[in-house]
Order: sequence, then structure tokens, then C-alpha cells
Amino acid sequence: MLEIKNLCFSAFDGNEKINILNNIDLTVKPGTFLVLTGPNGGGKTTLAKAVSGLVQPTDGKIIWNGEDITEMSITDRAKCGISYGFQQPPRFTGMKVGALLSLAAGKELSRIDCCSYLNKVGLCAADYVDREVDTSLSGGEVKRIEIATILARKSGLMIFDEPEAGIDLWSFAKLTETFRELHNTSDATIIVISHQERIISLADEIAIIAGGKISEHGSKDEIFPKLLGTGLGCEYMREAK
Repeated sequence: MLEIKNLCFSAFDGNEKINILNNIDLTVKPGTFLVLTGPNGGGKTTLAKAVSGLVQPTDGKIIWNGEDITEMSITDRAKCGISYGFQQPPRFTGMKVGALLSLAAGKELSRIDCCSYLNKVGLCAADYVDREVDTSLSGGEVKRIEIATILARKSGLMIFDEPEAGIDLWSFAKLTETFRELHNTSDATIIVISHQERIISLADEIAIIAGGKISEHGSKDEIFPKLLGTGLGCEYMREAK
């Protein structure tokens, strides 16, 4: 279970203090698929980075499976089973995709296993498993490879920050099927930051974050109808239809 209690995060712009997260309270039960959505700049990514250890909150607590991880390093959180997928994933010149997948899994993966993870994110495995994760790959390709590494790691808590960014329509459809299958076949807790209707529709629960606060949180059946008329970024889905 993930418990976030009175979480705050502030930063300074010159001498001006900016409150980015304001007393966030959120509980995510084991195995839940939660979508975080809301207007840009509302604090969604900052909250996700605080949970993963990429930023240090200025107040409050983060508890994962009964353990206070608020002061824990990124490395130790990874060992506790927390994974994070960036909006703009890093590149690793000199490292091949297959080796990166094995590193994420914590063991040597067979070529067949590597290809399976790549296929799940819409990549033709034979074209990618021996390629380097460098600037020869497009942003969308690197994004999908990063998602494949998170799948290979099989973490207990998987956080994805706008996984649809930079991905073409066909791969986006493949990705949503991957999320559906992952949720149906594993016990992982999944948190996805997204504005896309097709991803939001997969959720068990939806939390809307605006102005550094959670303005709405509840079941998909409760929250999703409220989103349909708000214009919170369903343009991609209109194109897909």
C-alpha cells in the first residue's frame, strides 16, 4: 500500500517561494491502477518524482508497504520495488537494448524474453534488441524501450509519467493493451500520469491534481464522467477515432 500524508514541496524562484505541492493526502491500495490527471503545472509530475525519490519533499511522509521511505534514496526505493518512467527517458550510448533490459530485470534475459518485452510496447524486437540506446533512436522509441525496462523489472509499484508522449497512434493502442494486460495479470500497483481518455478509462481510480492539491479522487465510475466534458486532453483519442 502507498500512503502519502500531508506532502508538501516548495521551490524558490529567486527570492520568491513557490508552493508546488500543498498537503497532499493520498492512499493507493495494493494492486490498484490509479491515473493522475489534471491541468499542466498542477503538480502531477512533482508528486510522482517525490514518491520515486527524484525530489525531496519539504514536509509530510511517504509510506510504502508500511515503511516510511520519505528520506530513502532512489536506489533504496528501487530495491523496495519502486520504478519510475520519465517523460523524457535518458539515453545510454554504448549499451544495447537487450543489455538494458537484463540490467532492469536483475538477471540475464534470453533473447526471446527481451523480444517479448519489446513486443509488448509495440516495437519489432528483431530491429531493436541489438541496437544501442543512443541518439539514433527517436524520442518515441526510447520512451517505449524505457517502458519495456519497467515491465522487465516487475516492480511492486510502477509509475509512468505520460507514457503516451511521443508515441504514434498504433503504438499507443498497443501500449494501452499492455497496461490492461499488466493490470489483469499482476499484483503491481500502477500509477500513470495521463491526459488521454483511453488510458484514463483503464483506471480503477482517478485523482485530479490542480494547484498542488488533489481536487477529486475516487473510482473511475465516479470521476471519469466529470472529466469527459472538461477538455483535459482527449484530442489524441479524437484523432484515433
